[in-house]
Amino acid sequence: MIQINRLRDPSDRTLAVMLLAPAFLLLALIVVYPIGRLIWNSFFDLRLSGGGGAKFIGLENYALVLQDKDFWSATWNTVLITLITVPGALVVGLGLAMLANLPFKRQWPVRLALLLPWALPLAFAGLIFAWFFHSEYGVVNDAMRRFGQQGQRMWLLEPSWAFAAICLTIIWKTSSFMALILLAGLQMIPKSLYEAAEVDGASRWQQFWQITIPMLMPSIIVALIFRTITALQTFDIPYTMTKGGPGNSTETLAMLIHKTTIDYLDVGYGSTLAVFMFVLSLFITGFYLKRIGRNA
Repeated sequence: MIQINRLRDPSDRTLAVMLLAPAFLLLALIVVYPIGRLIWNSFFDLRLSGGGGAKFIGLENYALVLQDKDFWSATWNTVLITLITVPGALVVGLGLAMLANLPFKRQWPVRLALLLPWALPLAFAGLIFAWFFHSEYGVVNDAMRRFGQQGQRMWLLEPSWAFAAICLTIIWKTSSFMALILLAGLQMIPKSLYEAAEVDGASRWQQFWQITIPMLMPSIIVALIFRTITALQTFDIPYTMTKGGPGNSTETLAMLIHKTTIDYLDVGYGSTLAVFMFVLSLFITGFYLKRIGRNA
């Protein structure tokens, strides 16, 4: 009888549990269960191509991963792409956001230009830039010839240039996302702060470092967290531009997981690689929240 009365007239705690229960169940269904299943599969020799069943092997897959040169190469490529493209997209995005925040009479062309790269599918952006950097009929080589550069550079067939082309493409594609977040932050800064700074004789540069950056830091942190997580999962642009080549010089961790799981049908080992990527993403996100977020 008491329990029925609690349901009819619930306390604040009971009401909170009742309202949050569906969200927790949905979160468990779409997040907790897949992660748990992924970790469970990593303890098995689960090769679909062999036609056999799953064989429990414990931590053997994890030991193999730590000895796998392809894993370390793909991890290094992923981390290097993250270290290059995240700050690059932040700098370019901040410049675009400040440009879009200027008091133009008609701001919609600038803001529309910010939306276009963000709305473009990742694979499509990779195909466009693969055409730009094509060694025979690419736009880049054609422009170089028009400016008197003799010969043609094999942009996507040389490891260093292919890696640089991929990073440039990712920065172009993701800087608009950073700009949209930073633009929202810029519009929240009171104009009275800049007016007071001008009265005190502060220059534009001083206003930028002492007003804009500190007030924009929460938006910067949010943009960095989302951009870093997606950078660690980079797949579409390198795959469409180089397929991980030449060799495996541009292969990312997500591409290695795809190749292992989809091409080689080794679900157990691919799940182990995915666990490592999940741990890496979790570690870096925690670093942002504890280190940078504390100073925001």
